Amino acid sequence: MRRVLLLEDDTNLGLVLQEHLQMNGFNVTLCNNGEDGMTAFTQGIFDLCLVDIMMPKKDGFTFAREVRNKDQQVPLIFLTAKAMKEDKITGFRIGCDDYLTKPFSIEELLLRIEAVLRRSSATALAPDSTHFEIGRYTFDYQRQILRHGTAEVKLTPTESELLRLLCINLNRILDRDKALRDIWGNENYFTGRSMDVFISKLRKYLKDDPGVEIVSIHGKGYKLVVSADGPAVP
Repeated sequence: MRRVLLLEDDTNLGLVLQEHLQMNGFNVTLCNNGEDGMTAFTQGIFDLCLVDIMMPKKDGFTFAREVRNKDQQVPLIFLTAKAMKEDKITGFRIGCDDYLTKPFSIEELLLRIEAVLRRSSATALAPDSTHFEIGRYTFDYQRQILRHGTAEVKLTPTESELLRLLCINLNRILDRDKALRDIWGNENYFTGRSMDVFISKLRKYLKDDPGVEIVSIHGKGYKLVVSADGPAVP
C-alpha cells in the first residue's frame, strides 16, 4: 500500500481527502500544520507528500524546502488556493512535482497522483538504456546518478526522466510537447514552465564540461549536444 503524507490545515477538507485517498488504496497520514508534518516526515517513510501552502507554524514552501534538503526523491504535490503564476513557479523551483489549485476534483487529484508516482517509479520499470556517456559525464539512469570525475549528483526522478529523453535523442531535437506528455502527462502552461525549470537545473549540473550543452530550439524543443570542440550550436 502506498503511503501518503497529507498536510492540510482545513480540518474538514483534510478528512475528506484522507477518506477518499484511503478508499483508493492509499495509507494516509494527515497533519494540519507544517511542524507536525515535518515531524511525521522524519519519523516515517512516504511515497508521496501532498502539501497545502498556507498553513500555521510552518508554511508549505518552508516544509518543501526542508524535505528537499533531506530527500531529493520523494514526490511533492502542492494543494493550494494560491493561483498566482509566481507561486507556482516558486513551487517548481523548490522541487515540487506538480501543483493543484483549489478547488479541484478528487478524480483530478487521483490522476495527478498516479502520474507523479509513475514518474517516480519509472527508473525501476525502464528495461533499456540505463547508462549514458555525456562528454566527461556518466549518467546512471537506474540509480539516478550523474557523475563527473569523482563528483556525483543524485538526481530527482523528474530530472532523471528528462535527462534520459535528452540522451536518447542525443544531437537531435527532443520535441517539447512530446516530453511534456511523456513526463508530465499534459502540455499546459505550468507544466511547460516546470520543464523549463528542470532544463535550467540540468544545465547547471552539466556546466563543468564546455563540450556539453542543452540547446533551446525555438518553437520546437531542446537538443542535448556533445562536442569535443567546445560549446554547441543549434
